[in-house]
Amino acid sequence: MTVPSPKPAGDVDAPALEPDHVPPSATGVLTVDLDALAANWRKLEKTAVPAECAGLIKADAYGCGTAPVARALAAAGCKTFFVATLSEARAARAALPDTAALYVLNGFFQNTGDEYAKYNCRPVIGDLHELAEWDMFCRRTGWNGGAAIHIDTGMNRLGLTIGEAQSIVPRIRAGDHGITLVMSHLVSAEQLHAPVNARQLAAFREIASEFTGVPASLANSSGTFLGAQFQFDLVRPGAALYGVNPTPEADNPMQPVADIKARIVQLRELERGDTVGYGGTWTARRPTRIAVISAGYADGYFRAAGSNDGTRGADVIIAGKRCPIAGRISMDLIAADITDVPPKTIKRGHMATLLGEGITVDELAHHFGTIGYEVLTSLGKRYTRVYKGEPDAAQGA
Repeated sequence: MTVPSPKPAGDVDAPALEPDHVPPSATGVLTVDLDALAANWRKLEKTAVPAECAGLIKADAYGCGTAPVARALAAAGCKTFFVATLSEARAARAALPDTAALYVLNGFFQNTGDEYAKYNCRPVIGDLHELAEWDMFCRRTGWNGGAAIHIDTGMNRLGLTIGEAQSIVPRIRAGDHGITLVMSHLVSAEQLHAPVNARQLAAFREIASEFTGVPASLANSSGTFLGAQFQFDLVRPGAALYGVNPTPEADNPMQPVADIKARIVQLRELERGDTVGYGGTWTARRPTRIAVISAGYADGYFRAAGSNDGTRGADVIIAGKRCPIAGRISMDLIAADITDVPPKTIKRGHMATLLGEGITVDELAHHFGTIGYEVLTSLGKRYTRVYKGEPDAAQGA
């Protein structure tokens, strides 16, 4: 399903999304622009040349839908993908060509080898016990699908220590080792001048050079923009694909991908002194008009974005105008002050824009008190999904 493109914010005549463009029962719509997603991947690929550009599609492709996102990235030319878990790998493999390399970041669990073989995916091994178990499975079954070695260079999360990685260098030099990638993960790539970046780069360059003939990967979304020395053979962008700014110290080079609209379920008139929402923390300072919107923290719109008499919260866009949220965010509802919007431009059943039309993922993250990653991966299941650029994509409420 496709929807008409909204006019720019600030245009009073910009029409609300009419209900007949989505199922009448839909309380909200999440539109994913797969053309923008593909354009973001191509920009990252161009930035990383001659390194290969992979695509992270974990967490349901950052809330945007594993299958349509995987297909769009593959169509754009992406050949290597990363997920976090085997269950995510199953969903991804169903949408990807058999030739696509698919890595599972959270490692090799005991007795999971048969699933790795069935879905033709590769574990990212960060522990010597995992490596031994994977070796045992490969010897028993003859499976030769490959695996990555994750080396910790400062995150202190997953990964072999440098010493542990050095202990398997003789195996690499002996050949026939089954390792298809050696990788690490940057701690503070979004901070251009963070000293830890140089320390990790030096540590990874030294150990990766010991893995003769094995492709190396260090850079995530932000790391891709740190320069060619961080890119090695493969970069692994995630959030940047979906429009999150990978260079927060500069303008965002990525296109927005997600747009969220939610239905206005009621319009209300308030007298000066009336309060709105739980706790009565927001007070009308003049005769006020309120739009009540069918979305809330159960849909991933965080309570932190609400307002009170001393603090302005986030905005929504209604009829092309930014409107401040009035009061606390409820589980299923948001109230917005529409007093300054011409009354005839808003009707019950119209849609309010929560994300899009100039409201970016990073702006919402600021109001939510978090990062763009969490905004996207918290998107609720109640939104009807609409995919631009893939007309036949399946939708779900």
